[in-house]
Amino acid sequence: MEEQSPSKTKTSLKLDSHHKATEFRPFSLSSPHMQAFHLSWISLFSCFFSTFAIPPLLPAIRHDLKLSSADVGAAGIASFAGSIFSRLVMGPACDLFGPRIASAAISLLTAPAVLSVAFVSSATSFTVARFLIGFSLANFVSCQFWMSSMFSGNVVGVANGVSAGWANVGSGVTQLVMPLIYSFLVDTAHLSSSTAWRAAFAVPAALQIATALMVLAFGQDLPDGKYQRKRKAGEDSSENAMGILLNGLKNYRGWILGLTYGFCFGVELTTDNIIAEYFYDRFGVDMETAGAIAASFGLANVVSRPAGGVVSDAMGRRFGMRGRLWSLWAAMTAAGVLCYSLGRMRTLWGSILVMCCFSFCVQAASGLTFGVVPFVSTRSLGVISGMTGSGGTLGAVFTQLLLFSGSNNMPTQNGISLMGILMIIFALPITLLYFPSSGGMLCAPSTKMQSYDDYYHLLQ
Repeated sequence: MEEQSPSKTKTSLKLDSHHKATEFRPFSLSSPHMQAFHLSWISLFSCFFSTFAIPPLLPAIRHDLKLSSADVGAAGIASFAGSIFSRLVMGPACDLFGPRIASAAISLLTAPAVLSVAFVSSATSFTVARFLIGFSLANFVSCQFWMSSMFSGNVVGVANGVSAGWANVGSGVTQLVMPLIYSFLVDTAHLSSSTAWRAAFAVPAALQIATALMVLAFGQDLPDGKYQRKRKAGEDSSENAMGILLNGLKNYRGWILGLTYGFCFGVELTTDNIIAEYFYDRFGVDMETAGAIAASFGLANVVSRPAGGVVSDAMGRRFGMRGRLWSLWAAMTAAGVLCYSLGRMRTLWGSILVMCCFSFCVQAASGLTFGVVPFVSTRSLGVISGMTGSGGTLGAVFTQLLLFSGSNNMPTQNGISLMGILMIIFALPITLLYFPSSGGMLCAPSTKMQSYDDYYHLLQ
C-alpha cells in the first residue's frame, strides 16, 4: 500500500498511524474514506446491474432470437468467463495504478458492450456480448482493494462486506427494474417486444458510464492522496506487473480462498443467472413475477454480505483468525445445505422461503471470505484480491457449465441440489488455511516468529 503525502488527512473519522480509518460509518460522506466507500460500491453496483440485466428479459430475448436452451446456457457461461481473466489482471492493475483509475477504466471500456446488446441478431453475437459485459465484474477487485487501502484491520471486514454487499444489490435491482422498463416501453411507449428489450439496455449502459465519471471526478485512491507504488528498501525499482503477479501467485492461501469464493460467490452468480428463468419455467409465473422473486435473492445483499463482514470482524476480535475461518466454514456449509433443499422444494412459496434463507447464507459467506483476504499478503493485496475474485467467477463458469449448460438434459432443480453438495465439499479446504501469527481452524499460532519482518515475508 502507498502513502503519497505526509500531510495529515482531514476527516471526522478516527485514524490509525497510516491514516486508515479505524471506524466505519456507512451513512457518512466524510472525505476521503467514506467518499471512497460510496463511490466504490455505486460503481460496482452499476456493473452488476449491467451484467444481470439480461436474465430477467430472457423470455423475450430467447423468443426473438430463437435461442435454444444450449444457447442460453452458453451465453450464461460466457458472461462469467470474461471476468475470470479481467479480475486476475485487475489485481496487478490496482497495485500499479491504484483502484480509482482501474475502476473507472473497466467501467468505461465495457459500457459499449452493454449497449451492443441492442444490436445482437444471433445466438453467436448474443454470447459474445455477454462475454464482453462480464469483464465489468473485475470492478469488484478494485472495490475491495480500495476499501483495504482506506480502512484499518479492525473494520476492514465490515467495510469490504458492506461495499460489496450493497454493490451486489445491483444484481437484484436489475431483475426487478429491467422487466418494468420493458413493460413500460411495450405498454406505454407502444414499442414492439423486439424493439423494447433492445432499447432497455440504454439504461444500464448510461448508468455504468455515469458512475465511472463520478469515480474519476470525486475519488481519492488513498487517505493521503493519489496512488504511487511504495517500494521497500532494497526492492528493485524495475519490478513490473508480472513480478507483482507472480509474487501473489506463490501464496497458497490465495488459491484456497479463490476455491472457497468459487463455491460461495460463484454459486451466487450462477443463481442470479438462472433463478428468474427457473421460477418462470417450473412454477408458471409471468416474467414480472419471476423477476420480482429473483430480485429478492440479490436484494438480500443489503444486509447479508455486510453481516458476513461484521461477523468476521467480531469473531476476529474475540478469537483471532481462527474465529474468522470457523465462521466462514459454518456459513458456507449452511448455504450448501439450503441450496440442496431449494432444489428439492415442490411448492412456489416453499421455494421462495428456502431461496431467501439460502441467499442470506451464501452472501454472508462471500463477505466472510473477504474478511480474511486483507490478512493474507501485505505486499500483494491486489493480486490476492484478484485471485480470490477470479475464483468466484471461475466457480460460476464451472457450475453453470456442469449443471446448467442446457446440453445435459438435467432438470434445473437437480442442478441446484447438486450445486449445494459441491458447496459443502469445497468448504472443507478452509481447514488448510494457516497464518503463522494467528494459527488456523485446527492449529495454534507458530511459536517461532521472531519479528514482523518474518511474518511479512511469510505472507508476501
